Amino acid sequence: QVQLVESGGGLVQPGGSLRLSCAISGSLFRYDAVSWYRQAPGNQRESVAAIFPTGPTWYADGVKGRFTMSRNDGMDTVYLQMNSLKPEDTAVYYCKAREQNGSEYWGQGTQVTVSS
Repeated sequence: QVQLVESGGGLVQPGGSLRLSCAISGSLFRYDAVSWYRQAPGNQRESVAAIFPTGPTWYADGVKGRFTMSRNDGMDTVYLQMNSLKPEDTAVYYCKAREQNGSEYWGQGTQVTVSS
C-alpha cells in the first residue's frame, strides 16, 4: 500500500514562506516521478513541480524562481520550499508519485492560504 502524507501548509502573509513536506512509503527510486500539484477553488488541479531519479527538477512557469523542490538523503521525503508567496498561490497542495508502470498515488493534500 503506497502512502503519501503531506504536511506544512498554513496561513501566511503575502511575501512570506512555507515549506511543504511529503513523506512517501518506499524509496523514491521506486517512482519515475514525484510531483507537487495544487488546486484552487473553482480551478483545475495543476502541476507545480516534479522531481525525477535523474535529471533536473521541473517547475511551472508561475513558480520558477520562487519555489524549490528537493528530497532528503533518506530518499523517502520530498519538500516544496515556497518563497515570495502571493495570494494566487492559495490552494490545496497535493503530492503525487508515479510508478514506472503508470500507476499514480496521491496524498490527501495540505491547505496553503496566502492572505494579509
